[in-house]
Amino acid sequence: MKNRPALLAATALLLFIAGPAASAPRSGSADPAAALQQRLLTLDTHLDTPASLALPGWSIMDAHDARQDYTQVDLPRMKKGGLDGGFWAIYTPQGPLDAESTRKARDFAIMRGIAIREMVAAHPESFALAAKAADAPAIKAAGKRVVYLSIENAWPLGDDPTLLRSFYAMGVRISGFAHFRTNQFADSSTDKAKWDGLSPLGVQLLAEMNRLGVVPDLSHSSDRALDDALRLSRSPLILTHSGCKAVFDHPRNIDDAHLKALAAAGGVIQINSVYVKGLKQSPEREAAMKALEAKYPEDRSLTAADRQGMLAERHALDAKYPEARASFDDLMANLLHALQVAGVEHVGIGLDWDGGGGVAGLDDIADLPKITRALLAAGYSEADIAKIWSGNVLRVLAAAEAEAEREKS
Repeated sequence: MKNRPALLAATALLLFIAGPAASAPRSGSADPAAALQQRLLTLDTHLDTPASLALPGWSIMDAHDARQDYTQVDLPRMKKGGLDGGFWAIYTPQGPLDAESTRKARDFAIMRGIAIREMVAAHPESFALAAKAADAPAIKAAGKRVVYLSIENAWPLGDDPTLLRSFYAMGVRISGFAHFRTNQFADSSTDKAKWDGLSPLGVQLLAEMNRLGVVPDLSHSSDRALDDALRLSRSPLILTHSGCKAVFDHPRNIDDAHLKALAAAGGVIQINSVYVKGLKQSPEREAAMKALEAKYPEDRSLTAADRQGMLAERHALDAKYPEARASFDDLMANLLHALQVAGVEHVGIGLDWDGGGGVAGLDDIADLPKITRALLAAGYSEADIAKIWSGNVLRVLAAAEAEAEREKS
């Protein structure tokens, strides 16, 4: 690491996290993996669940069924699956780059961040905002769920990287640059290149992240943007929800050379559950899904009747044109490959729940102990698994905090 105080602080934090989690399973446990899952500090770095908060009649406090309403995260399932929280995404789908569209995106992002904070304020017995890496273990110890905020797609910042300060004050501790389309900050991995990596404005945004203590997220950004960030960032990087090209050659995934470079710079890849296998949906399903998404766009406010109508149409669509799905083994192939190439200190989990994530056999967060069970079967120790589930991302966040403190001096 470039910053020795950051390394020392992060190491102390990791020892605190891994200490109790790395003890032997309690005797008499019917399922050691499930028991371990409950003891571990388990964080997911890409929760798109804030989108569910806007659904009419939907509550984070109620148990839902992914087979019925397609949502994957709520408090009862967090308890059942042992998910202690993570980074709740302020996601804005990329739109036009004109001033009016960007202003609307800014307002949408602010309101989404407020909705996350309102969730916490409404249920202080169950959730707590986290601002520092050290907050997460303390929140778990208090019996609450951890809420960090993150930004997926920096488009709402417009042409002013300093607007990130307002989102930092709101609680944002990870921020990406682009999404599926190239924007004013970076080339997207799934769009034509305009900047050959980070744009000049993107370089400014990266410097602002370092100054504030926000971890730069290069998921969705191009390989050249990742190269720029690896060269320029003064704190380690994260890929909050990505996969491995060696397992599935998709533009959203990264190759082994970049995995090794990310690890060498102290960063971490968080494996997602979307881009894990090449799947071809039927043309009929693709057309029907596009029509459904156009009818109920993400930025549309739904009435209760709208919501019920949309669910009915989606169920009919799934029955008529079944979805081709990746398997749990496909997910584990990505995770195990990343661990082999980058090392256990540089891999975590960001499954993209409520944003397209989930595979057959891992349908929602209630199934998380399956991952822990598979890692134990693959020979990873409990201390290793503690790093994967939270230790690595908190180390990177602690390093970002230390860099921000250094820049103040």
